[in-house]
Amino acid sequence: MALNRSIVARIPEESLPVRTPPTYAERGPWRPGWEDDRMIAITRYRVPEEQSDGFAEQMGQVLDALAASPGYRSGRLARTVDEPTLWALVTEWDGAGHYRRALGAYDVRVRFIPLAAMAVDEPGAYEVITSR
Repeated sequence: MALNRSIVARIPEESLPVRTPPTYAERGPWRPGWEDDRMIAITRYRVPEEQSDGFAEQMGQVLDALAASPGYRSGRLARTVDEPTLWALVTEWDGAGHYRRALGAYDVRVRFIPLAAMAVDEPGAYEVITSR
C-alpha cells in the first residue's frame, strides 16, 4: 500500500499565508465578525480650467442630491494641488447597494449625467477593509 504524500508532508499552520479578506461578491451582503459593509466611491474628473467654477457648483448640487439618499455617510469634492484640472468626488456609503441605488435616482442622474463626459474611465467603488 502506497503512502499518500499529501497526508505525510503537512505544512505547519504558522507558516501558511495570511488570508486576505473576501470581496463583496465572495461574502455576500453580510459577513459575520466584520463591523459593516461600508464602501467609498471615488470618481475622478478632467475639467478644463475655464469650466472649473461651473463644475464645482454643479458638483455641489450632485452632492446635495446624493446626501438625500439612504445609506449616504459623507461626501466631498477635491482638486489636486499639482494638477488643477484633475478633480475627485469622494463619497462614503453604508454599502454598495445604497451607492448604486442612489446613482439610479432621477434627481441624482439629472445632475450627474451632464458631468459624466469629464469623468476618468476607471473603477471607482471601493470596499472599506480597514478604518481608524
